Amino acid sequence: MADPIIFAGTVDWSGENPGISLKERPDGPFVALASFFRVVLSPHGRGHVLVLARAPGQTSADNVVFHDNEPLARYLVADYVSNFGAWKGLPALSALTYRRLDSVRTEGDTASTYSEIVVAGDTIVRLTWSGLGKPFCFALPPDKSATGRHYMPSLFVGCRDATIAVNGSLLPGMPAPREIAGHAISSAMLAFSETWIRA
Repeated sequence: MADPIIFAGTVDWSGENPGISLKERPDGPFVALASFFRVVLSPHGRGHVLVLARAPGQTSADNVVFHDNEPLARYLVADYVSNFGAWKGLPALSALTYRRLDSVRTEGDTASTYSEIVVAGDTIVRLTWSGLGKPFCFALPPDKSATGRHYMPSLFVGCRDATIAVNGSLLPGMPAPREIAGHAISSAMLAFSETWIRA
């Protein structure tokens, strides 16, 4: 029997973290960002969190964290989202509004088009990934992970197109080209089976 691959360290959280980062031109700034979490294990329990920046470069009421577990939401923003490449150093992170969500559901499939729909009162946010590619697995070492201190074994599905819609209105921008683990994908992807292991 083959030797197992063992990641020594502490599992900080595990779950899903699909995201969408949109630009109006490939060499321009991000104009809309969404990072969605479905967490099954963490120091703060389980939960769903959507960090949505409709105005990434501003401190604005349009930048909202939807959640069903606020301690988990604040932990993910402080320790993870604030370190993600598209989010790092953004003014949006300094003045986020935390808002309780009512429900989360998925639509579609992971072969063609997939959506996460978050409902909070009279607000409906729909994240949609389309033109999905072939799934691939990889594990980033701590020095290559966003935090600089975690192993990150993951399953990614890249996509050609993605949209963020709030109450039916599409936010501006489109995904930009991106490379990870030798795969040419975009700045919008499905990230499943994602585990952050503190080295």
